[in-house]
Amino acid sequence: MIMQLSVLLLLLLCPPPAPGLEDPPFPHPGESAQPPPRTCPWRCSCPRADTVDCAGLDLRLFPDNITRAARYLNLQNNQLQQLPYNALSRLGRLHTLDLHGNLLSSEGLPDEAFESLTQLQHIYVAHNKLSAAPQFLPPTLRVADLAANQLVEIFPLTFGEKPALRSVYLHNNQLSNAGLPPDAFRGSEAVAILSLSSNRLSYLPSSLPASLERLHLQNNLISKVPRGALSRQPCLRELFLQHNQLTDNSLDATTFSKLHSLEYLDLSYNQLRAVPAGLPRTLAVLHLGRNRIQQVEAARLKGARGLRYLLLQHNELGGSGLPPKALRPLRKLHTLHLYGNKLERVPPGLPRSLWALVMPHNRVATLGARDLAATPGLGELNLAYNRLTSAGLHRRALRPLRALHSLDLAGNQLSRLPAGLPASLRVLLLPRNQLRALEPEPLASLAQLRELSLAHNGLRLGDIGPGTWHELRALQVLDLSHNALSFVPPDLPEALEELHLQGNRIGHVGPEAFLSTPRLRTLFLRDNRLHLTSISAEAFVGLRHLRVVDTAGNPEHVLVRMPPSAPRQPRALPTPRATREQHR
Repeated sequence: MIMQLSVLLLLLLCPPPAPGLEDPPFPHPGESAQPPPRTCPWRCSCPRADTVDCAGLDLRLFPDNITRAARYLNLQNNQLQQLPYNALSRLGRLHTLDLHGNLLSSEGLPDEAFESLTQLQHIYVAHNKLSAAPQFLPPTLRVADLAANQLVEIFPLTFGEKPALRSVYLHNNQLSNAGLPPDAFRGSEAVAILSLSSNRLSYLPSSLPASLERLHLQNNLISKVPRGALSRQPCLRELFLQHNQLTDNSLDATTFSKLHSLEYLDLSYNQLRAVPAGLPRTLAVLHLGRNRIQQVEAARLKGARGLRYLLLQHNELGGSGLPPKALRPLRKLHTLHLYGNKLERVPPGLPRSLWALVMPHNRVATLGARDLAATPGLGELNLAYNRLTSAGLHRRALRPLRALHSLDLAGNQLSRLPAGLPASLRVLLLPRNQLRALEPEPLASLAQLRELSLAHNGLRLGDIGPGTWHELRALQVLDLSHNALSFVPPDLPEALEELHLQGNRIGHVGPEAFLSTPRLRTLFLRDNRLHLTSISAEAFVGLRHLRVVDTAGNPEHVLVRMPPSAPRQPRALPTPRATREQHR
């Protein structure tokens, strides 16, 4: 009985564990009840079992304890000066190695470092201090980025014998032609992108892969393209040769003729005096800006019948620079840029397909009735900063342009609004002219106009005729800044959302100033003659969309009173949107 009572007392004081809550058995030495923890170097992150991310930690030494299973190792933006061969050689499963933005020199990157990385596909060593490329990179490589180093030499097996290699980036180095071996890409027949821009090449390399699709050679010292250098690249689509030292003698009729897939050719910022011969039919974009071209020969563009964008800005094209036959074959031409030449008239023989004609900063003084008749589909016309006068602008010159959306006539010598403005206009820019009168008739058909700039014209309130804005039912932006207005013009368009009145002589804003503009959101009144109480307390009644009232730069701080129903109190701010002419 005593023994039974003792057992009962023991059970009451120490009850057995509930089912399922038993303590796990204590592991034997060398065993663990949990899976082993994933190894990850100190301070690094390992979001997956095959990924080690040690970027941006200011590491000076290669991290220890990197798992052999790592396929992605990110060491970018540290201060590594060398890669220990033993640490790297054990990572035979690596697919991607990112060493971008370190302090690695060629001495700190041993030649044998990559021999054991037999699965490496992507290597990024840009922005280091390498003076010579690794002599050997694995044949499995697909992408190699060695840009922004101090490279003066690469070797045959740096990029050669790599059948899967697609992209090579060597820009911003110090490579000369002597540093490129003739067999640099032998056995690498899949390279599609090669960037050699911003180096010291003096002529176009002859050992380029036949598989190239995009070739960057801009910002070099290239003054010669050897005959046949581009004869084995049938897939090349984009070729960048801007900012070199090319002259007419650097090229011949065969230089580009074998590039049967070429779509984009940039030869800007060279010393060419003529359009190159032998341009392929496939070419869509030809950039010849910032050369010394004085005349475009008709025969030179005849082969490039598929051309859509022709950029000839900042050359030396004069009165006979673009003869009628020069542009006529370009039946698909969409955009013609002639900014900053010496043209005295709109070029004759413009293709009917032309959508954008951009020729500011020339010497055009007249625009005749038939000058634009051949381009009824023109959508953008920019003749800003020429020498146009109202007398020289024919009243029927713009009428054929039934699809015109944007017309820029800034910086000319117009004294009145142009006649015959197309009803299709959305943007009309007339700042920095000599306008002395605004009448409703020239604007009467512009029911679709959304933006109108009349800044810097010296306009006074009396120069704005009654009903001038009446038909501008869609106008959202009106720029009347830097004129001589003493009051807010009356009867502004109802759809107006942004009104520029800065830089005038406005000294008072009455209670009825904005009754016609209930959708106004932004109002610029800075740099006028406003004082503390110059704006009537009722001036902004009903403007429930108003967000910004800019009154900075007036003689006194201006009190802006808003009705209680206004969702947000406007405040004086620096102008968030500069007018277009301030960017010119």
